[in-house]
Amino acid sequence: MARIDAHLHVFAKQSKEFPREESALAPADREETAEKFVAHMEQHAIDQAMLVQIGGAEITEHAYLRHCIDAYPDRFLGIGLVPGDCAEPEAHMDALAGEGGIVGFRLGSLGGPRDPFALIDVREFASYRIWQHAAERDYVLWLYVQAADAHLIAHLVDAFPQVRVVLNHLGMCPGQGKFTVDEWGRPKIDTPAYSPAFHTTWRLTRYENVAVLLSGQYAFSKEAFPYRDLAGWHERLLRDFGSRRLMWATDAPWIYEEPGYGKYTRVIDELLPSISERERADIIGARRGGFYGFPRGRMIS
Repeated sequence: MARIDAHLHVFAKQSKEFPREESALAPADREETAEKFVAHMEQHAIDQAMLVQIGGAEITEHAYLRHCIDAYPDRFLGIGLVPGDCAEPEAHMDALAGEGGIVGFRLGSLGGPRDPFALIDVREFASYRIWQHAAERDYVLWLYVQAADAHLIAHLVDAFPQVRVVLNHLGMCPGQGKFTVDEWGRPKIDTPAYSPAFHTTWRLTRYENVAVLLSGQYAFSKEAFPYRDLAGWHERLLRDFGSRRLMWATDAPWIYEEPGYGKYTRVIDELLPSISERERADIIGARRGGFYGFPRGRMIS
């Protein structure tokens, strides 16, 4: 049975061949290569993985993502980005997906009214054309939106029930100004003990086209691995979504140093110790490849 790491990032040093934006997480001279990740895959029997674009949304800034998918077509699929000010998002999406391997797009903003009591017309959302085109072309949409946009998700999912939607990182929607970088160079998101993200995810449980990534625990937990303060959150997601709509992921490379990739392959066993083998197989990926669109047949374990 295949084991799939459903969300991670790779990037090269900034160069003419692989242009990208730099950031606190990925300065210009840092690289986290596909080859480094493949070594972890081989060591820990991971068969396939979803590479999520980092370093800019322009077509040229996807060069390294494209390179990695082309170099390892049986191992990797990709999630691209769409510029927030893109005049022709449909053309941008098709240009990235047209060469194969890039199967969807990550959105950090939905572009609707911030007032949850405002009249809602999804056709007026800034992201409407992206959703409409995803529905037409069967692209996945990977959502990691801020808290101010969280109430808008259900309206779009309701309007486009055919679009496969993935809620990133436990379905959390970080508040503005809550993002920092910790001592290990990892994202750190300040969240309250009782996260209002529960209300967002609960509203979406009735939609069969919505799945949730069990990832990013290190960024939200106030404890060291295995992040036991998030055990209740995982149990709630399992109860509400069921194992077939939960997806394990590491969010590498941020976890390479602390706690280490090997430990992260065990995080589900630590936080959901009572799940059945069938449920574990669902979450780790054996039954979820069709949702991502991974080709069959690539198994090294």
